[in-house]
Amino acid sequence: MRIFVSLLCGAIFGAGLYISGMIDPQKVLGFLDIWAIADGGWDPSLAFVMGGGLIVAIPFFQFAKNRDEALCGGKMGLPTNRRIDRKLIVGGLLFGTGWGLVGYCPGPAISALAFGQTDTIIFVAAMLVGMVVCRVSRLN
Repeated sequence: MRIFVSLLCGAIFGAGLYISGMIDPQKVLGFLDIWAIADGGWDPSLAFVMGGGLIVAIPFFQFAKNRDEALCGGKMGLPTNRRIDRKLIVGGLLFGTGWGLVGYCPGPAISALAFGQTDTIIFVAAMLVGMVVCRVSRLN
């Protein structure tokens, strides 16, 4: 049941990314280009997608935060660290820089793989290499 629910949630998430246009890096870059506000070229739709996501997610997080076990079984893995440290700041800077340069973040990039575009494949490969480098550097 857990695998089915996970697959269903992933499919809904991917469909939402596709329907909202968030797997199109040009749409994301259109939102991030705040200098385009002056000439009317800014695309605010990502803000509405984020807001809609929060409206849906917040009640579920409120429900989940007091549980030890997920509804389909298994341990809840909600984050507990509330410290702002160097790793968080560097990670946020790397994430934001990559998002701003390319227009992809991990979820939409994985969804966009379905279209088989070379730039998306290169981005996901580079993202995976970065994840491996990060994991290996933590071991040393």
